Amino acid sequence: TKLILLDSLLQENLTLHRKKKNKLPVAGMEQVTTPKAWNDTSLPEFPELDGWLWDDALWQITASMIIFNMQTGFGMLESGCVSLKNEVNIMMKNVVDVVLGGITYWSFGYGLSYGTDTGTSWFTALGSWFVGEEGPMQGPLFTTFLFQMSFATTATTIVSGAIAERCDFNAYCLFSLVNTIVYCVPAGWLWGGHGFLYKLGVVDIAGSGGVHLVGGASAFVAAWLLGPRLGRWDLDTSPPMGSPTNAVIGLYMLWWGWLAFNAGSTFGISGNKWRLSAKACVTTIMASFSGGLVGMVQSYVMNSGKQDVLTVVNGILGGLVGITAGCAVVDVYESLLIGAVGSFIANITAPLLNFLKVDDAVGATCVHGFGGFWGMIAVGLFAKEDKISEGYSKFDGFVWNGETHLLSIQLLAACVITVWSMTSTYFLLFVIDLICPIRMAEHMELLGADYCEHNVFHPGVGVTRAVSVLQHVPKFSAKVDNSLKPVGYNYGHNHYVDSTYGPRISVFQNNPVRQGIVRAAESLGAGIQSLFNRQEPFARTGDDGGHDSPESSNQEQNSI
Repeated sequence: TKLILLDSLLQENLTLHRKKKNKLPVAGMEQVTTPKAWNDTSLPEFPELDGWLWDDALWQITASMIIFNMQTGFGMLESGCVSLKNEVNIMMKNVVDVVLGGITYWSFGYGLSYGTDTGTSWFTALGSWFVGEEGPMQGPLFTTFLFQMSFATTATTIVSGAIAERCDFNAYCLFSLVNTIVYCVPAGWLWGGHGFLYKLGVVDIAGSGGVHLVGGASAFVAAWLLGPRLGRWDLDTSPPMGSPTNAVIGLYMLWWGWLAFNAGSTFGISGNKWRLSAKACVTTIMASFSGGLVGMVQSYVMNSGKQDVLTVVNGILGGLVGITAGCAVVDVYESLLIGAVGSFIANITAPLLNFLKVDDAVGATCVHGFGGFWGMIAVGLFAKEDKISEGYSKFDGFVWNGETHLLSIQLLAACVITVWSMTSTYFLLFVIDLICPIRMAEHMELLGADYCEHNVFHPGVGVTRAVSVLQHVPKFSAKVDNSLKPVGYNYGHNHYVDSTYGPRISVFQNNPVRQGIVRAAESLGAGIQSLFNRQEPFARTGDDGGHDSPESSNQEQNSI
């Protein structure tokens, strides 16, 4: 009885506290109605604006920061998969993805997805160009823009890995600048209020279709259009990874970022949304576990009991891509199955690209393209109607009620996103190639992009041999820069040692006393050597009274 009374008292005090905090009428108190300016930072809490609360904004901004850090993971993973003479180049391409892609997304990308001006249609939105806001909606707008921009730059980065080691850097900069269009239009279809897929009830919570399928389909077209790396199909095996350690470190960075990627896509934690965020985290991590397990089994079977780094890495990533669309509307058990199938698809489709002679340097098509397509279909199979929030999923999946309505919508979305991404990417690269050739020159590919485009000379990875050969080829000799010094040395220190201590060493070497000692030692050594070269003193009688054989005598001299 005492516990019941205590609980009742606590509940009453809590209700009173909430009313005071939210400025609601309380018995015996007057309601506080003093108006406050929207930009009055003295307020302990910002009022609700169009469904937004300050804690929702904090959740989104934090998730955006972590998602931006995934660029580090993509860069490390891709640099680990390519040869060492191109690792700096692939990292720099990840840099321009953020810089140039961010500029264009701010300029027109956000408006193409979420604008509301006159002319907005089912196909694309208009308005909100050059994002800026000075009124009460500044916080919600900037929060949404930051979060969506982190998604847009990720979609472009997926393409950079597929065309690594042969795409011209300047041409890639142009592609990164305009590739925003490829992402923003389907993003509006999926998440914009005007989008036809959004109105049909499509479910893609964190971007299996809107980010990964877009990036994977674009990666396939780009890799096919550029052609294979020189000598790629001359060998029966794939080129070895430049740094497996970098690839695994990149996996860890992506793994951590994926939790923010999916959990942040609930757009807040107020109300009951924190429940969906927690669920998204758990289903995401469990899908990665099952994906990693399947990847290890596949590697064990395909590599005679050995664990191939790229197979395991792509297995985990395939599981993560698969769960991204339905992370908050499927249960834990379904997430294990979704992750396992995504991992299997990511690795089993690699031979298909080899059969088609499409050289995808990091497997982006398999992981993001096929994995993203599976993620969209998995929602149509396993999703449950969302009864917690305002409705991420309005329908049950095929497994639960046998209806194909949601499955049909998901399949339609996956197909139209694939077609859009492939056709628009082909058109953009075709136009860019007319302005600046997208394929590296032959000598640049042989010397490496680091050497030719960033003045970075890696010793011991084939660059030295390429330089020594190509400098004698007439059509390449003028393009080989022999002035570049290998990285990893402090040439200032070397010069200081030579200039400061070199003369002292020379004086010591020219000292007459030292020279006399050296000559005496050389004479003594020559005398001893001539003594040992005489064979008569070492000849001896064998057990049979005869002399040892020349071979035996030589062995004895060598022993002495």
